[in-house]
Amino acid sequence: MYLFSLKSGGKKLAYGKDPQDALEVIKLRLTSEEMEQILENDYIKVKQSKLQEYVHLLK
Repeated sequence: MYLFSLKSGGKKLAYGKDPQDALEVIKLRLTSEEMEQILENDYIKVKQSKLQEYVHLLK
């Protein structure tokens, strides 16, 4: 899982084997306007067991 930063300061969660794969997966469910908000090179890899620590950042 990857948390991508948004221009608004929030984060978007995406699943994939690597960051590029995660972006491809998230493109399937977001509009082009929503995709434009994602900072593709600003992400962190998150283990599912640690996800609760980041929930407050999700948008």
